[in-house]
Order: sequence, then C-alpha cells, then structure tokens
Amino acid sequence: MHIRSIAVLVFALLLIHGPASAGPLANGDPIVVAQATAPAARAKKKKPARAQIQSVPESTLRDKINAWVVGIAAGKLEGAPIRLVEEMSRVLDDGDEMQILPIITRGPSYNVHALLYLRGIDLAVINGDVLDFFGKQQNIARINQRIHYITQLFNSELHILARPEITSLQDLVGKPVNFNTKGTSAAFTGPIILDRLGIKVKKTFIPHPVAMQQMKKSDKFAAVVFVTAKPVRPLVKKKWPEGFRLLSVPFNDKLTDFYLPAILEAKDYPDLIPAGQSVQTIAVPTVLAAFNWSAGHSRNRKVTRFVDYLFKRFDRLQKEPFHPKWRSVNLAAEIPGWNRLPAVQAMLDKRRSTAAVDKAAIRAQAVRAAPGNPTEQERLFQEFLQWYSQRKPKR
Repeated sequence: MHIRSIAVLVFALLLIHGPASAGPLANGDPIVVAQATAPAARAKKKKPARAQIQSVPESTLRDKINAWVVGIAAGKLEGAPIRLVEEMSRVLDDGDEMQILPIITRGPSYNVHALLYLRGIDLAVINGDVLDFFGKQQNIARINQRIHYITQLFNSELHILARPEITSLQDLVGKPVNFNTKGTSAAFTGPIILDRLGIKVKKTFIPHPVAMQQMKKSDKFAAVVFVTAKPVRPLVKKKWPEGFRLLSVPFNDKLTDFYLPAILEAKDYPDLIPAGQSVQTIAVPTVLAAFNWSAGHSRNRKVTRFVDYLFKRFDRLQKEPFHPKWRSVNLAAEIPGWNRLPAVQAMLDKRRSTAAVDKAAIRAQAVRAAPGNPTEQERLFQEFLQWYSQRKPKR
C-alpha cells in the first residue's frame, strides 16, 4: 500500500472509531469505602493506619441495584428460551449498569399475560402466533400496539412423537394426544395447528415425562407433541422402542399466516429418523418481545438500554460456546403481523445512517487524495472497503 493509500486509511479509521473515551465502571461504586490515614512522616514509631468506614444508606443501595435490572419471562426450564435468556444475562451483564434476570414461567403463551400484567417483567419470550389468539379469543384490546417485538430468536419446530401403530396424522383422529402442561408452546400452538389441519384428537395436558413413560408401556397416549427448537433433549437422550417415530406434518395454505415449513433430520434425531431421511413439519417463530412503554416512562428507558447493550454485544452471542440458534438470528429481520419496538427501529436506522456517512466520507477523502483521477479514486475507495470487510471487529 503506497503512502496515499495509507493516508486515506488512517483518516477512515479516525472517522469510524473517533477519539477513545472512558466507559462506566463495570461493577459500579463500592458499597463500603475504606480510606487509610497515613502516620506522620517523621514519627519515630509507625502507627497502624486507621480505616474510616463510610456506609451507603440501604435505600440508596436498593435504588442502585434495581435501577437497570431487566426481568425476562423465559418459559419452562427444559425449553430452549431459558437457555438463550440465560446466555444474554451473561453476555450483557454490566454490574449495576445492566443486569438481566431470567425468569422461569409457565411457558410462552403465559408470558403474554406476564408481560402485560406481572410485576417485574420487562421482556418476554413468546410465540409468533399468540397475539392474534389473545386479541381475538381473549379480547385483549390493542394488543398489537401494546406488545412489540425486539427480534425473532429462532423457529420452534412442531414434533409429534407417535407409537408404532400410528403412521400418519390421520391415524391420530379420535385418539388421545398429550400437549404437555397448560401455558407451554406445545399446549398452545400444537392444538391450533392440528385443528387447522382438520385433525381432531382427544387433547390431554399433563407433564410430558409422565405421558411419555405411559406411552412406552401402553396405548394410553397415541402421541405427544412438542413445539420447541430442535433438537428436543428428551427425544435425543432417551432410547425409544422400535417403531416409535416422528410424524410428518404438511405445510399448506391454512398455515401461511403465522407459520413456516420446516424439516427434522436424521442428524437431529438419529434414533427416530433413519439415516439419509427427513421429516416434514411446521415451525412457529419464537419472539423476544417488550411492552411498548411511552417514551418518557422509566420502564421505557430500561428497555431502551437493554436494546443498546444487545446491539453492541450481539456478535459475542453468535460465537461458541453459546447456543447455535444465535447464529441464525438477524436483528433486522421483520416478523409478519408484528410491530417492531421503536428503540430497535431507532438503532437500525442509526446503523444505516452511520454506514452511509462513513462511506460518503471515505469517498470524499479518496477524491481529495487523487484529484482529477476517477480511476485512482475508485481504487482507493474499494481498497479501504475490502480491508474493512476483512478486519476483525474489536471486542
């Protein structure tokens, strides 16, 4: 790279990074401060230093700890959402400046009520089909204006584990099928999908571990339904009797409003799907949502700070050892039927604007570096863009 290229590059770096600035302390101020009082310089005998203890009032400590705590309703302990929320709590943690509390709840459908009514809940993991149901079936007014999305986390696939005598969805008609406990994704989304497909079953809602044990021994249950991110741990870890299978679920025009086509592969469930084969199924988007507080509300400031931390540290979540689902998350992706949280939209707009300004500034410098030579100007501009795309971002 010749001198002119180096000059353009240095100027570009200054434009992007700007002067260094000190950030807030990660752990906030100490609760107790000890200051040592040194003995007189010419004293013959050294006296031990005295500690002057300054206590922080308990009310001040309480306010400080609670100022930037974000409670996230995640769902059941065995589900994928609780793991992703826990990983966010580790990556986004910044002492008193940002603390995330993952909260185990009854499941994604219950999390709608948690987000609307439960104290201490700022965000929630819910399924993409719940707003339509709660708005129409439970008459929750303006639910699309009150609950907005931050990002889609992943797709939750429909899994139907069936006994050997059940070979298709039609074989389930009139038979007992378990959908896990009320409030879970399976208990909410599973019946909706089967009803839309015209598969009328005898619905039961007991804990899956109980139903699966009984299903192994007898035909008390023809199938159990999971709706969560693959692979589902109980379907992988447990050895299933010969003939147990995952049923194929067709995707058609009855499901296009909130659902997506998906597949389950042998690598996901080697004990249930033969090598080289796959099973067609349905997926529902799983969404990280927030209540849409007014701009001046203290809870809005808290959620906005969370969004800022998420954008700044998101690349860390997409690396090992964190859940592989993070690598498919796109913060700019849109979710049909949902409104994006204004704080997220503002962050996306800011990023686009900054990128445009940076490119414009670099091109202007290239013009100044090679006046009257469009070919050289373009070469300098592209040279920087190539370098920038290959550089490793700072951590």
